[in-house]
Amino acid sequence: MQPVTVSVDVPQTPEQVYEFLAVMAHHERFTDHYLSDWRCSGPGRGVGSCATVTATLGGAKTGVTIETVEAEAPRRLVERNVSAVGRRLARGSYTIEPLPAGGSRVSFTYAWQRVPLTDRLLAPVVRAVMRRANGTAMRRLAAELARPPRGPE
Repeated sequence: MQPVTVSVDVPQTPEQVYEFLAVMAHHERFTDHYLSDWRCSGPGRGVGSCATVTATLGGAKTGVTIETVEAEAPRRLVERNVSAVGRRLARGSYTIEPLPAGGSRVSFTYAWQRVPLTDRLLAPVVRAVMRRANGTAMRRLAAELARPPRGPE
């Protein structure tokens, strides 16, 4: 299946965006419209940080394990996603690029590596649902980045 990429431009520097995204628990703030029941484990940030969540998309619920597997400050974070009892394997990659006039472009690419048959048969619908959910997440990420910092986590 072809990957899905969504982007948002924010006024924060790549370093500020990276520092926010490196903390796995922060992801709940901008993805809780389709990912719920967050349980974080491992280190709080960077490679090895992990979350187990429930994804609700297209009327279906499934457990998902998300683990940060690559971190290249302040430019990139890559997550490994396992769901559908291991039948679905994907990578979610955040790329943060400086904008010429200041601020950053944050892009998120969801790339399937192993896909259940039903997802392959419904690929255009699955991709559209993921694009919509992740597009909303990027807009919500921008709103979270604009909020005053919370206490230590």
